[in-house]
Amino acid sequence: MISKSFIKNSTIYTLAGALPMASAIILLPFYIKYLSADTYGALAICLAFSVFTQILTTYSFDSSLYIHYHEFKGDRDKLESFISSSFLFIVGWGIGIAVILSVAGQIIFDLIWPDSTLSFYPYGLMSIFIGVFQAIGKVYNNLLQTREKPGPFFWSNVISFGVVAGLTVIGLQVYPESLLAPLGSRVLATFAVAAWALFKVFGEFGIHFKNPWRNTSASFNAFTFVYQLQQWVINYFDRFVILFFMPSAAMASVGVYDIAVKCLAPIELLLNGLNASIFPRVIKQITGQSGKKSSTPEVNRYFYGQISVIMLAICFSIFVLPWLIDWFVHKSQYAAAIQYLPYIAIIFILRSMRLYFVLPYNILKKMHRLTLISFGISVVKIGLMILLILKWNLYGIILASAFAYVLEMILLFIFLRDDYDMKFNPFKLMIGPLTLLFVIALAEPSLGTAYPVLVHASYCLLCIGLLWFSYRKELTLLNPLNK
Repeated sequence: MISKSFIKNSTIYTLAGALPMASAIILLPFYIKYLSADTYGALAICLAFSVFTQILTTYSFDSSLYIHYHEFKGDRDKLESFISSSFLFIVGWGIGIAVILSVAGQIIFDLIWPDSTLSFYPYGLMSIFIGVFQAIGKVYNNLLQTREKPGPFFWSNVISFGVVAGLTVIGLQVYPESLLAPLGSRVLATFAVAAWALFKVFGEFGIHFKNPWRNTSASFNAFTFVYQLQQWVINYFDRFVILFFMPSAAMASVGVYDIAVKCLAPIELLLNGLNASIFPRVIKQITGQSGKKSSTPEVNRYFYGQISVIMLAICFSIFVLPWLIDWFVHKSQYAAAIQYLPYIAIIFILRSMRLYFVLPYNILKKMHRLTLISFGISVVKIGLMILLILKWNLYGIILASAFAYVLEMILLFIFLRDDYDMKFNPFKLMIGPLTLLFVIALAEPSLGTAYPVLVHASYCLLCIGLLWFSYRKELTLLNPLNK
């Protein structure tokens, strides 16, 4: 059975980890009120660029800390040297990246989008600072998670959320139709978190000017870094494809698409929080095995539960969000996002399934394989996005994403068979979730638009039925009347 401590920590990590990103959800009504779709599209581009800068700065130390902490926690000297040196590297590397991007950013921007009204200065520069500060905070939060310290993790994210939300609301009223408030508030919040993280890390582990790969593998960071860049392409490059291949009202199209994605951000936050809680526990389970590593019923149980929760969240969102958008949104450009919600929502089924196949690659340090697979998937997805957007506009972007996730899971499974025994319940992990996905995808274009309330409610009933069938034996055991 899943322990009470796991449920408690999962709740804390989910809620606290969601707060910085949740600011984007909570602030949506203010964005919609004070920003046009074009300006909001520009904000989406800036934030995607800040994530790109964050990945460059972390250089995958957010992943390597998860793995190497458990290897070194029995040797205090090695642990202190590794953690301190890692953060020193991130700080120096981040300064260098900020200098290079600050100089080259405007040149690159003018070459790619010469007719864009979006200015690199000051907004692109602010995005760089956000990315660098976010990188330090991200690595520190991962360190707190792997050490299972939910308290500091909670307060770090609460403070960041409060600064971003408060300053953005005030700033949008003073400077409407401007990116100064949403970006400026993030600069201040991420700087505060980064400064606090460095203070705590160097205070506890000291300052060690040593090679962070002295007792680890530099190739792990390198392959993981390339993999994370490819994941950025998979998750964020669609905004830039829209901007480039839909020149007519391109920035507004980015805004509509991003609004639809942001409306479903609670599902992403839930998935991230659950995965953050699962990851350290699964690492302990698998690394503690001798001989050839394999999945276990306990490991599988975490992922089955995660997928089940995401299925319920998807159906609830499809049912409720159109009403909420109609209630809050009074601009026709933003209201157009409703039609894309069900299709973007079911992508989360594939994303949740994918985590089961990705995790062993990190634990077994098979990052060269994962990087190769991800590179191929990135190329395929970009090609499909370009082809399909020309024919089906934003629907083509969504279809390309779905195909890429399916292909990636197939390849992940094939290339892991020799090193990891993967045994799972097919219905709980794949058949049940995919049944829900296909029903929504097939019913939504016609029935979903003609009878939205009835059809969307039926999705919820179908999901409950699938989960009951999946867990009918477990539910029978929980029945107090069963003898």
